[in-house]
Amino acid sequence: MADPKKPKAPTAKATKTAAVPPPAAEATPAKATPATAAASKASKAAAAPKTSPAPVARVQLRVGDPAPSFSATITDGSTLHSKDLLGKRVVVYFYPRADTPGCTTDACGFRDAHADLLKSGAVVLGVSADPVKSHVKFTEKYQLPFALVSDSGASVAQAFGAWGEKVFMGRRYLGMHRMTFLIGGDGKVARIWDTVKPETHAAEVLAAVRSL
Repeated sequence: MADPKKPKAPTAKATKTAAVPPPAAEATPAKATPATAAASKASKAAAAPKTSPAPVARVQLRVGDPAPSFSATITDGSTLHSKDLLGKRVVVYFYPRADTPGCTTDACGFRDAHADLLKSGAVVLGVSADPVKSHVKFTEKYQLPFALVSDSGASVAQAFGAWGEKVFMGRRYLGMHRMTFLIGGDGKVARIWDTVKPETHAAEVLAAVRSL
């Protein structure tokens, strides 16, 4: 039975087809000379987009180093100052983009472990280059109980060494690396994860927090 709400496709009216004149004969292209071929090649090379970004030296933090200080806008629109977190254990995890498969799995893992992380005295901060509006949607969609930092200028990521060249399907570009830093109450880096498996990452971080 036809759905009364579904719009019907418009019925085409019969029209008389005008006679179409035959196409004019195509002109035979001029034979390329070595000079014209070289000029054409140079022109195409100049017009081709450059995908390789300028090299960016990534900061190499080590365990025991003082954690970088920063100020940034978080989910609720307020400004977070890292100095206000001194004395607390802080989990700072960097992720490429909100609401993508790996990043969602990672965020939901921290969400599910959040109560235990709080009991262990840890504050969780997720950091990406997404705007605040995107973070709000991500937080509401998955009920994330921790703050997300909007690092649109990548200043926080660069300070931690989580921003740099990446390669995807042969294309090189600058972006956020999936990394996590555990900062102790003394403000120093206690643990670094530069290889993250989203499915088990939150459990690994919780174990590390409990061991401090």
